[in-house]
Order: sequence, then C-alpha cells, then structure tokens
Amino acid sequence: MKIEIKVPSVGESITEALLAQWFKKDGDTVRKDEPLFVLETDKVTLEVTAEAAGSLSIVVPAGTTVKVGTVVGTISAAGAVEIERPAVEKGQDQQKTPVPKPAVLEKPPAAASAPAAAAEAHAVLEGLPPSVRRLVGEHRLDASRILGTGPGGRITKGDVLLYIEQSEKGVAPAEPAPAAAAVCPPCESVKEEILRKPMTPIRRRIAERLLKARQNTAMLTTFNDIDMSAVIELRKRYKEAFQKKYGVSLGFMSFFIKASVEALKAIPEINAYVDGSDIIYHRYYHIGVAVGSERGLVVPVIRHADQLSFAELEKAIVDFVARIKESRLALNDLEGGTFTITNGGVFGSLLSTPILNTPQSGILGMHRVDPRPVAVDNQVVIRPMMYVAMSYDHRIVDGREAVTFLKHIKEGIENPERILMEI
Repeated sequence: MKIEIKVPSVGESITEALLAQWFKKDGDTVRKDEPLFVLETDKVTLEVTAEAAGSLSIVVPAGTTVKVGTVVGTISAAGAVEIERPAVEKGQDQQKTPVPKPAVLEKPPAAASAPAAAAEAHAVLEGLPPSVRRLVGEHRLDASRILGTGPGGRITKGDVLLYIEQSEKGVAPAEPAPAAAAVCPPCESVKEEILRKPMTPIRRRIAERLLKARQNTAMLTTFNDIDMSAVIELRKRYKEAFQKKYGVSLGFMSFFIKASVEALKAIPEINAYVDGSDIIYHRYYHIGVAVGSERGLVVPVIRHADQLSFAELEKAIVDFVARIKESRLALNDLEGGTFTITNGGVFGSLLSTPILNTPQSGILGMHRVDPRPVAVDNQVVIRPMMYVAMSYDHRIVDGREAVTFLKHIKEGIENPERILMEI
C-alpha cells in the first residue's frame, strides 16, 4: 500500500511553500513520525514527518515551490510492521547481526591527543540543533570533519546528508577551507567570485515587513539607561530555588515583560494601532518576543502576558526557542501580538534602533549589560547598566507618552518590587 505525502496546510492565508530540504534520499527506509522534509513559508518553517513506516519515493525535489495539498512523495508501507517492531519483541537474547555502516573516508589522525580531540568533537556537537545531533549520532560521524554551510559555519542537516552521500560514493568529503596565505598573491591572479542565492520565503517576508514599517509609519525612537543592580541581585538570591522549583532559569526577559505590561496599562496608546482614520485599542496584552533563528528573525507571541507568573513566562520563552530550533512553530504562534520586545544584548549589541513590528505602535529594544560609572547621591560608582530603546509610531504616540512609557520600564526594573506589587 502506498501512502501519499502531501504538503499540509499551515494557515488560511498561506497557499504555497518552499520545499527547502529532504532529510532522506529516494528509496530510503523511513520510520513512522521520522522527519521527512522542511517546508518554508513567508512566516514559518516546519518539519513534516512520516505518517507511516516504509520505503520513501520522492516525487518533488528540494528547492521547489509547491502548493498546499501537492503530493511531493509516497511511502510504500510494505514491511512497515517489521520496521517498527521494537527489539524487545524479537527477544532480548537473540543474537543481532551487525548492520554494516557506510564507509566513511577518514583523514589521518591529528597530532593532538585523543582526549583533546574528543573534547573538540563534543563541543561541536553541543552547538548543533537536536535533529542534526541525532543524525550525526545515528551514523557515528565526527562532526568536526563536516563542512558547515549554515550561518557562521553552522552544520545543517543538508551538510550531514551530503557528507554521508559522498562517503558512500567513495568521494572524500569537503574539508573546511585552509587559512589564507600570509602573503597575498599578485592581484591579477586573484579570482573575484560571487554567489547568487534566492531569498527564502521567510527572508522575503522579513524584508517586506521592515520596508513597510519604514514607509508607512512615522517612526521615532527614544532612549534611556537602566541600572540592573536590583534585578541582578534578585536573580542571584533566588536563581537556585527558582530553577529547582520550576525547572527553568530566571532570566531578564520575564522582568521586562512584566514591566512592559505595567507600562502599557499606563500608556494605552502604545498598546493600540492605527486603522485608517481610527485607533484600535487593545484591552489585552499579547507580548511578542523576537527570537533569532538560522532562517531569520521570528516573533512568537506570549498571549495574556499580564495573567502569567514569572515562571510561566520563562517556560513559554524556553518552549518557543526549542520549537523554533526544531521547526515546530505554528502560524498562530506568530499572530495577534500587541507589543514586541527584542533583545540585541544576547548578540553583544550596546545600542540600536529597533524597527516597528507593524501594525503595532511600539517595540522595546534591550541591550547588553555593561559595568559603567554613574552618579549616585553625588558619588561616582560602578553599576551594571543597560541601554534601552523604544521605537514608536508618532501618528498615535506623542513624544511625552513615549518617554513616560520608557520611564515606567526603567522604574519597574530598577525597583522590581513595584512589578511584583503591580504599582
């Protein structure tokens, strides 16, 4: 029996998607619920899994734009029972015939010691997404020998599959490029090469939204700085107990979400948006948290943030990050936000001007924490300081409201007991 693999619906407004990558080759055996391919739309990226076990037949190659409902492959379910049968049902004492591994061409051992090499391989694996680590582990590969083509040289599933394919064919897998020679050769002998790649649907969508925000809003930004001493001391005091009780770390983001909610209650225009000649005020607080991923920036929304505890906020953030890494984020996770927070500090940003996430009227930008000299009671002291930026739509928010909003954020973070008491 053959089971058709169709492009699933990922939202009412989405009619087509890019089949970005197959995790398996034509004719491979797949298990039920095993990831088959990656779909990219202009809003989300998701993995599609196998509905049954069997032999895979690929109809549509990777890199093709397909419509929702298109059959991209089939699974021949013959032999599925044998594939899915657990080893315990076959008898624990039954001698298993070793399965031959694909021949992998290994380069000569390096001069470094075995413990050092093992530590290096472990460090490489730790930085990979779970799906890539699983594939590397299944084939017992040395991740340090695989050439990564993702952002910052990160290894993707495609890189691992290409490595395996080259190994099976007896072709030496590509190695990372050697360091450039110290002396530059004559300019006439240097090739000036370029690489042209089409934008992914998500990157095109990001570009469109950012350009729209710049063209269709009267965007301005106001800045302030925040003394993070109180929050840092509070985290230090309760971090261990919080982690033990709730299973998540207490981060800065939950404090800023709580402070933002209180500031939005005080300045409701920032929790509203312009619709033609009307202003739509939200009486609920859906806070978007910008998260950077391999394929671009996405903003999952924490709904009714005003009704959630610190632990619930931190768990929601951790869950979103995990689902983004594993391409399991749903379209409704990105919709309905009324205000956005972005943290450039995790990448080392000192100060920036965030762009509005339209149609929202405000976005808060967090940055890195640095020890800086400040005046306290006419004395110069060193305090951990963070610059914050608030971009707003001047059509609906005046400068007074924007500055007042940011002062509410500052007062809430510098005096976290005000957040807890909601005053």
